[in-house]
Amino acid sequence: MFLSMTGFGRASREFPWGTVTFEAVSVNHRYQDISVRLPKEIHSLESALTASLRSLLRRGKIRLIAEIDWAADFKTARIDTCALRSYYDRIQEVAAEVNAPQTELTALLNLPGVCDSMRLREGISGELGEPAEFAKSGGLWKDLVCDTVDALMEMKRSEGEKLQAVVEEDLKELERLTGALSERWNSASSEALSALGSRIEKVMERFALEIDRNRIAQEISLLADKWDVSEELARLAGHIAKFREIASGRESEGRKLDFLIQEMNREVNTMGSKTGDAEFRWMVVEAKSCLERIREQIQNVE
Repeated sequence: MFLSMTGFGRASREFPWGTVTFEAVSVNHRYQDISVRLPKEIHSLESALTASLRSLLRRGKIRLIAEIDWAADFKTARIDTCALRSYYDRIQEVAAEVNAPQTELTALLNLPGVCDSMRLREGISGELGEPAEFAKSGGLWKDLVCDTVDALMEMKRSEGEKLQAVVEEDLKELERLTGALSERWNSASSEALSALGSRIEKVMERFALEIDRNRIAQEISLLADKWDVSEELARLAGHIAKFREIASGRESEGRKLDFLIQEMNREVNTMGSKTGDAEFRWMVVEAKSCLERIREQIQNVE
């Protein structure tokens, strides 16, 4: 199966003291990279949340963002009286200079630094739980993380199915090209060997050299071994079969598939360097293009 490394998950819970929302975003990454952004009231849970995500997810760049919308009864406004007094005194001075009306204090509450932070009700921290809650089955934060990851995984599975369908089409094309390369090699190798024998005989006749047909046959045989791509074709077919086996497994194995793509590319490049047949080399180019399309998709597989 394929799991995409790209996904998004969101989960919320409502409590008497407010609503908690977790959002998890995952994108491509070679390794596992996890970061957590939390409100200051639950910042102590960062290590526990990171460890929980690390155990639930395998690969990708994962970002978890938590937000708490506190209930009105559990928060009170905090007014910075020094900032308010400073604003008021300065505004009164200017008002006197320009003969403007007096300013009400309530009009100054929205100014920066006056009333832009909240203070939670005393004792609320005990209701939020501690990092130790992760060790308990059904703990508040553990359940919420699991719900968020479940939503994330659902999208990753959905995207993975789409990726697998695209890769399967390119894999079928690669199999077709492998068969076509094998057929072309069977005919091209015979033509190349026959042409080589003719050229050798012409050179020998031109310079009136004694023709040792056994020696000619031996040299042609040695050259044929250097040109032969049957082993590369066999290994490429084997890699394709292994690719399908891994792709249909129960686990998503993006890194293994990426390694197999590299091996396939190596076989295809070797075949292209061994023969000078124009049609064969053009089919090699098509195979490399097909492998590149597969590789681009596999880069997003967990």
